[in-house]
Amino acid sequence: MDGQPRKTLPRLDESLLTHLPPFSKLDKRQIRTILDQASSQRYETGIAVFEEGAPAQRFYMLLDGYVRVVRITATGEQVTTLHIPAGQLIGIAKAIGNDTYPATALTATESLALSWPTRLWDTFVSEYDGFATETYRILGQRVGEMNNRIVEMATQQVEQRVANALLRLIHQTGRKVPEGIEIDFPITRQDLSELTATTLHTVSRLLSRWEKEGLVQSKRKRIMVRDSHALVVLSQA
Repeated sequence: MDGQPRKTLPRLDESLLTHLPPFSKLDKRQIRTILDQASSQRYETGIAVFEEGAPAQRFYMLLDGYVRVVRITATGEQVTTLHIPAGQLIGIAKAIGNDTYPATALTATESLALSWPTRLWDTFVSEYDGFATETYRILGQRVGEMNNRIVEMATQQVEQRVANALLRLIHQTGRKVPEGIEIDFPITRQDLSELTATTLHTVSRLLSRWEKEGLVQSKRKRIMVRDSHALVVLSQA
């Protein structure tokens, strides 16, 4: 959780951040300053990096792992809204003018993140070239993805929504394997049902049918797409 103790980073090399878009336009001196102000934390799977409604005291750069962004509905149900891969900023409530986190970030795998106090946000935006541009680009992508999902839920059948969700996940986090493209973090059928606003029973029925047809393979919290073209056709049906 956000209140967990953190260790100050050892003096890591500046190359840790130079390839990441929010910092890629900065020189080594600037990156050194940024690293010297950071804290690091390793998280086991299923840990809340920060929680919905909590004061947004820090913002984060996910260096390794994957995070599920989760919202709690008015009826208390948990809904997964996004999956975020390594190399992206999270907990950027300040970018949308919030003093609290608008959602919970749960680690989908073992993860490593850097974090900084939110009081440094305005300094990063004003002094570091490219930081603001990349932050708002990523924010725009996330808003666009959520808007697309709203349209899908309003206009598409369940089969189309599930196909689209799988296509998004392999596009964002897919790892090529001999039999196809595997989603590169553990994902359950329950997770997929939350992403597509449908029931676990419906997702299980669809995946079982698609497995028999050779489109996907699903086992032990792993989903692999074997025929992405067929899923594209289904998503547009």
